Amino acid sequence: MGAPVSLKPDAHGRNVRRIFWALLLIGGFMVVEVIGGIISGSLALLADAAHMFVDTVSLFFAWIAFKLSRRPADRARTFGYHRLPVLVAYTNGVFLVIVVGWIFFEAVDRVLNPAPILAGPMLTVAVLGLVVNIAAFAVLQGADRQNLNVRGALLHVLGDMLGSAAAVTAALVIMTIGWTTIDPLLSVFVGLLVLRSAWFLLRDAAHVLLEGAPGELDVREIGRDLVASVDVVQDVHHVHAWSLSQEHSLLTLHARILESAHPDSAIAAIQSRLASRFDISHVTVQIELDGCSDDPVAAAG
Repeated sequence: MGAPVSLKPDAHGRNVRRIFWALLLIGGFMVVEVIGGIISGSLALLADAAHMFVDTVSLFFAWIAFKLSRRPADRARTFGYHRLPVLVAYTNGVFLVIVVGWIFFEAVDRVLNPAPILAGPMLTVAVLGLVVNIAAFAVLQGADRQNLNVRGALLHVLGDMLGSAAAVTAALVIMTIGWTTIDPLLSVFVGLLVLRSAWFLLRDAAHVLLEGAPGELDVREIGRDLVASVDVVQDVHHVHAWSLSQEHSLLTLHARILESAHPDSAIAAIQSRLASRFDISHVTVQIELDGCSDDPVAAAG
């Protein structure tokens, strides 16, 4: 059984550092935006501040998840903590959906019951928030953007950035023509964008948590390839592939080999082919010289 593929140490450390700096930027400005939203009476600012609060919590847990994911395996968790960042990414998606629901509820109330808004303070805070969010987004761009946890953090910050841009637009419209309804309407628009991003994040994280096959891997091709490429292999069945995390793919299979073949040599040849052709090195192979031992068990059940 080969060793699992993992992130390079420099990539892992870069993810940890970038998440931490984004956490400081977002968390620090959240307090300013809450105060600005209360003073100005802007739902767009308060909605963005609520989103920033969720982002602060989510980034904190993402940072902790990256730290803990490197803990070694133990008797209780034989695969270690590699799936923890995926679980945090899924939780981030759920939080995003909850925040969007709150924004929609408040927006409807503001449309039905308009409230006065101080456009000057609103514009000042919104511009500062946009600058902070752009800075946090730029920091996270340097991390591994294929990682689900980093993607979750980027989506949170992108939602904040859009929220700040919407608040700037709303403030300018209110200052120009006094139309305060633009504030909740733009909040709904931002909410829809965030909801779409949250859906894709939840879908991808759930696929890993449900032990779905890696997206780039066709398990039907594995059997055909091994029979064609490894001389001693006559048949391959019961192929199961799943993702422990985005960086760790695992595979189990049954292989029927020639009676004259040595099982250890056959396993080595199968593992070598899977590593070179499919980039999978964590493999469990059950060798069979006759019929499949699982078939009578399945028939009895």
